[in-house]
Parts: sequence; C-alpha cells; structure tokens
Amino acid sequence: MIVFDLKCAGQSHVFEAWFGSSADYEDQKARGLLACPLCGDVDVTKAVMAPAVGAKGNSRAVAVREEPAAPAMSGADQAKMKALVEALATAQTKALEDSTWVGRGFAEQARAMHYGEKDRSSIHGEVAPAEAKALIAEGVEVAPLPFPVIPPQAKN
Repeated sequence: MIVFDLKCAGQSHVFEAWFGSSADYEDQKARGLLACPLCGDVDVTKAVMAPAVGAKGNSRAVAVREEPAAPAMSGADQAKMKALVEALATAQTKALEDSTWVGRGFAEQARAMHYGEKDRSSIHGEVAPAEAKALIAEGVEVAPLPFPVIPPQAKN
C-alpha cells in the first residue's frame, strides 16, 4: 500500500488516501473517482507531503506530520459509534444480497433501465461522482452506498 496526502481545490482540505500502487492512484484520478471526504469536491490533487526527517544518531527517517488532535470519545460514545457502523454495514450487506454487481457499467445499465431499454433490477457498481450527479439530473434513481463496495472477486 502507498499513502498520499491529497488536497481538494475548492476548500483546500488536506486528507490522506491509501492506494495499492501509484498506478491505482492515477487510474482512479483519471476516472474521476477521487473526491474530498469533507466537501465532495472532485478536483483533487496530491498535496505536498511532509519531508522525512532523520533523527540524530538514527539512520532511519521518520515522517513528521502536524495533524489536529481528534476530540477524545468516551467509552460509551465509542461503543455507540461501533454499533452504528456495524448496523450500517449489516444493512448494506443485506441490501446487496439481492443486487447484481455490474462494475464500471453501472451508469450505462442504470440509464437503460430508466429509459425502458432493459428490465428493472437491483444493481450496484462503480460510477464517478460527476457521472452520478449527471444520472440524478436525468432523473435516474440512484443512491450512494454508505461504505465502499469491492467487486465480488476481490478480497478484503
């Protein structure tokens, strides 16, 4: 895995994203699949990353990053958050049981069903944020999933 600091153009939010390789980053960027998690801006670029700074007497480099401290959550709040995430994941898994994975052909198949060129059925797949907005503008019924979905043949 490789980690990049990414930045959106609109609000200049900086966030971290993990990829299998640099080629994976380039592919997802070219397909418009990267978006700022804070504002949804799809105009995302690599941010300047913190330099590796060598510690005195140590030949290993240590990455130094300034990050705002996250507010502490109580044990009860952590348990509630964990239960909420588990409930969402369970609901999504249940919803996808009767749905067919169509991969990158999602937009094409959703349009075909919307315009009566294909029988309606439950599908899920990949679509760039800009294409999802175009589908919604056309009146095609689509809904984002709360968690990313990987192709059935891929392993977590």
